[in-house]
Amino acid sequence: MWLVHRINWRTISLCPCEIEKQGGSMYGRKLDPYPLEGDIPVTTLVDDFFFAYNAARLREACQIFAQKMLEPDVTVVLTLTGALTPTGMGYAVFVPLIEAGFVDWIISTGANLYHDVHRSLGFSLYQSTPYVDDVALREQGVIRIYDILFEADVLFETDAFFREVLKQPEFQKRMGTAELHYRLGRYVRERERVLGVKYRSLLGAAYEAGVPVYTSSPGDSGVGMNLSALRLQGYEVGFDPELDVNETAAIVYDAKKSGGKSAVLILGGGSPKNFALQTEPQIQEVLGLDERGHDYFIQITDARPDTGGLSGATPNEAVTWGKVDPEQLPDTVVCYTDSTIAAPILAAYALAKRQPRPLKRLYDRREALLEQLRRDYLDRLAAESAS
Repeated sequence: MWLVHRINWRTISLCPCEIEKQGGSMYGRKLDPYPLEGDIPVTTLVDDFFFAYNAARLREACQIFAQKMLEPDVTVVLTLTGALTPTGMGYAVFVPLIEAGFVDWIISTGANLYHDVHRSLGFSLYQSTPYVDDVALREQGVIRIYDILFEADVLFETDAFFREVLKQPEFQKRMGTAELHYRLGRYVRERERVLGVKYRSLLGAAYEAGVPVYTSSPGDSGVGMNLSALRLQGYEVGFDPELDVNETAAIVYDAKKSGGKSAVLILGGGSPKNFALQTEPQIQEVLGLDERGHDYFIQITDARPDTGGLSGATPNEAVTWGKVDPEQLPDTVVCYTDSTIAAPILAAYALAKRQPRPLKRLYDRREALLEQLRRDYLDRLAAESAS
């Protein structure tokens, strides 16, 4: 039974279980502040001082992530857009989440994977200011990403590294991006060891943890550009985007069919967001297999929903596509803030609250998961034909 109370023209609707959780008040949790002290844990800061508005949405995101999404039976995908890794968040935020078993698979823009390798190759990026003379920077051979600066040679040397690796015999075939990134991760990790750099790349950490990393638009990055140049030279290295569609659907299908749950943690939006969420329409609408949608949905974004873009689309809207289970809407949250603010807080909160989870090593199971999906799909087609 739902209780409804009208206050100042607004309707607050709370189920009894939510009222009980929030201290027994039908209004919600009582705002009961106390003075902030200088040296408090991030968990206390989030739980006791993120009172309302998007601070409260970030609190909800942290709590859902740590309390529900990190349960053993939940398979978590992390999607990355925006220039996050140049800031240092690859090594500082995403690698710890991977190694703790808090991220089971990833969909990222190729740019985040490409720029994350710079430090692994021994190059430096510098904190600066956005208020600079860009014409002067161009003349000096300096690249700017808002308030991050680095020498153009960093790009040229990183390009050379990727081209040399992609020339190797093991890459001379058409492959999904998970396999491509897994093989690249092995080379990047070895280069980190040889150079003795302290930095760990997202690709290298994912390789060691068996976390598959996909790119929904693989040609749209430095990796894709250098791969394309090799094609002009006659090399056979290439992408298989259709395989990516089926592999990602197979991961979600297995998570749900085996009795577990599926969770999406979205930083930004864009193509990686859609690629993660479209796994459910692929399963339900295209393959015709029984499914209800992802169970948990957290998004950090600055995109508005009223412009009609996917980046701003809400979990409520995703329900209409079958992307999110309608019964799980209380376990969805959108926080309108910068990922570079929210992601370190969310990661630190989860690492403080939860013990590491056993690695699922989904990369090692890709072929078996894909075969299960194929078999169930063909069985459905056969049953449909027989009827």
